[in-house]
Amino acid sequence: MSENYIVSARKYRPSSFSTVVGQKALTHTLKTAIKNEQLAHAYLFCGPRGVGKTTCARIFAKAINCEHLGADGEPCNECESCQAFNEQRSYNIIELDAASNNSVDDIRNLTDQVRVPPQIGRYRVFIIDEVHMLSQAAFNAFLKTLEEPPEYAIFILATTEKQKIIPTILSRCQIYDFARITVPDIVEQLQRISQDKGVTAETAALNVIAQKADGAMRDALSIYDQVLASSEGNITYQSTIENLNVLDYDYYFRLDEAFQTGDVPKALLIYKEIRDKGFDSLYFVNGLAQHLRDLMVASTPQTVGLLEMNNDIAQKHIQQAAQFGPRFFYMAMDLCNTCDLQYRETSNKQFVVELTLIKLCQLMGGTPLQQPPQPRVQKISTPSPASSSPAAPGAAPATQPVAAKPQPAPTPAPSQAPVPPAPQSSMPHPTPQPGAVRTNVPRILINKPAQSNGDTNQVATPTRTVRTEAFTPEAFVAAWNSYIEQNPGEIILLSAMRNSHPQKINDTTYQIEVDNNAQVEAISSNMNKLMQFLRNAVNNDMVALDIKLSERGISAMAKTDREIIEEMRDRNPQFAQMIKDFKLSMA
Repeated sequence: MSENYIVSARKYRPSSFSTVVGQKALTHTLKTAIKNEQLAHAYLFCGPRGVGKTTCARIFAKAINCEHLGADGEPCNECESCQAFNEQRSYNIIELDAASNNSVDDIRNLTDQVRVPPQIGRYRVFIIDEVHMLSQAAFNAFLKTLEEPPEYAIFILATTEKQKIIPTILSRCQIYDFARITVPDIVEQLQRISQDKGVTAETAALNVIAQKADGAMRDALSIYDQVLASSEGNITYQSTIENLNVLDYDYYFRLDEAFQTGDVPKALLIYKEIRDKGFDSLYFVNGLAQHLRDLMVASTPQTVGLLEMNNDIAQKHIQQAAQFGPRFFYMAMDLCNTCDLQYRETSNKQFVVELTLIKLCQLMGGTPLQQPPQPRVQKISTPSPASSSPAAPGAAPATQPVAAKPQPAPTPAPSQAPVPPAPQSSMPHPTPQPGAVRTNVPRILINKPAQSNGDTNQVATPTRTVRTEAFTPEAFVAAWNSYIEQNPGEIILLSAMRNSHPQKINDTTYQIEVDNNAQVEAISSNMNKLMQFLRNAVNNDMVALDIKLSERGISAMAKTDREIIEEMRDRNPQFAQMIKDFKLSMA
């Protein structure tokens, strides 16, 4: 390494307002104030780290003392005052680090220096960095001087935490809020530096550096030096992500394909590959959440401007976002957020992430194993007279296999009568609208004949007759079990269906009882597909399903943690003995 090597953050520190990155509006205001000689006695520069607060304070101090100020408000860098500043020998600019000089004595020493007028130039500028670190007593000692300084004294306070400064200080300053530097601005600056150094750098690599910097130009230059040290003059995307341990975009795009097709094994294998490369699972979950957010904003032209990335990667996000709908993005981001919250509390962290990936694969309705297309109308063979009697309440579901029923003989023309109205349910509550789910009560009734214009699974035909063929409880149970067998990939739904046993309410309405709201939501979210299958299987469009939350589920919702523990202790003597042995108690 050369003895004269200077890190990029120092070498390329701006020396004029025009070279400040990402703060055009603010620097324009400062230059205008200097040209018009409308200078305040106190300024407060606040904003995130590394965005140019202290740099702008130094340029401002140099400009107001410049002897040959440019027409655009820029310092000339040639006069004695500018040269003294550039060579760090100017007595007109005094800097104080309030992080290490935050006592009353330090402020008194500063106020003593305020009494000395400038020897060269018109103003003495006092820059106090990290001013929020001053003690309460130091703030109070500084108030009088800040309110009524000599006409040649100008104070510039810089801080990253404006909320920690007392209001009496804020009221005496002009406040300038520095913004985070955008990714395109950082990339553009890094490209100029690369050209100056004679380094070739891929735009995608610089984009990764800019995103890693999180809006701080100083951080971006430090990361740039780190990557440059191992790139031998050629900064590539691959070398950058390896050096910074950043997860490649390609993993997330591959996961998108798994979500789109419902390919659970593929999603789990990609996650294993990521873990094998040494990436933390929580880092992966947060990255996936950010990726889904980027896809969501890329899905509409109005929000695509919120993407902070170069054009090539942005176009790839736009193309990928077109494969999904808004509902997928909202639910997927909610699942990632839930996973992030549960990850810190669970003992089996890998399981939580894998379960989230399984749920994400189920959002698009796909299954890992593709099933053959189902016939348009599936019928159930008529059971023998001995087995045609209605099932008793609480009886075990029948396991009669599903078979195609022979086509009946042609019926006379009167069978093509107008569509009869749907039979009224015998239940005491009103019939909801199609697809409506009432989750705020323990019973949900789905009772609406399939309509030709709303049935997305049927081929549109000019006319449609509502099917009203009679069926037995055994036939309905067989159709219920058939759906479970033919859709093995819908894990969440099938778990709820296996624990539910349909009971006949009337000729067309059946009731199932579930244990919790999660099962209600699982069945309700797939209700349209399930009902269409059942109606096709029994050849009756009047089939309705009533979902009831069990008394156990209702009581569990109202129990406190203490009540649940007490109930477990009463039912399990070993659990009670463990509590006694370890002297456990509820906090």
